[in-house]
Amino acid sequence: MLTPAKFATIALGFPEAVQGAHFDVTDFRVRGKIFATLREKDGRAVLKLAPDQQKLLMETAGGQFVPASGSWGLKGWTQVMLDRVDEGTMRHAMAIAWRTVAPKSLR
Repeated sequence: MLTPAKFATIALGFPEAVQGAHFDVTDFRVRGKIFATLREKDGRAVLKLAPDQQKLLMETAGGQFVPASGSWGLKGWTQVMLDRVDEGTMRHAMAIAWRTVAPKSLR
């Protein structure tokens, strides 16, 4: 199980990661691009992945990741089951999400 606080700590550990917010969601960005979101009131966390990355995580970490609802999920946005994911798996998945949006010069 991963707490929302630990999720945030992991996200902010990546180069140039900053915390922001939109609507009732905390987001984590690198150079203005969102790579993760967290809605603390219901413990929902989401990562920005490519569809093939989403598929791979779902296959290798069964039950810890599911596509986000609707067209967002089809585009790769992936919900993290915080009550099921371990820290190592989360760090790995978050690194993929960060690299998905970080500029080449920063990767």
